[in-house]
Amino acid sequence: QAHVREYGGAPVQAGSSLKLACAVSGRSFSQFAWTWFRQAPGKEREFVAAINWVERTYYADFVQGRFTISRNNPQELVYLEMDNLKPEDTAVYFCAGDRRRLYGGDNYSSQDFYDTWGQGTQVTVSS
Repeated sequence: QAHVREYGGAPVQAGSSLKLACAVSGRSFSQFAWTWFRQAPGKEREFVAAINWVERTYYADFVQGRFTISRNNPQELVYLEMDNLKPEDTAVYFCAGDRRRLYGGDNYSSQDFYDTWGQGTQVTVSS
């Protein structure tokens, strides 16, 4: 049974940095893309960043160079480093595993592509 758990969320001041981690077990890791989504209060869940199986990365426009996604295949971990955090980055951040093995395309933003989700980790940015 697949298990995904996110770590690292915290309350921080605007301009701070955080590094989120996602630990995966119980499913194949290295041949799939892994993605971070987020959901702010009262809003729909949105795509943040993805890293595919050859470590090509993709980001939402609002990231604007502030976030970096990475992966460690031997340890089955996915990271999201976030710099210069803003109050509008406040959300629950979710890690998700793509169901498309060895996918080489550029489309990662739809939640329909993911079949493995964590419970999320809360990031709160105060001004």
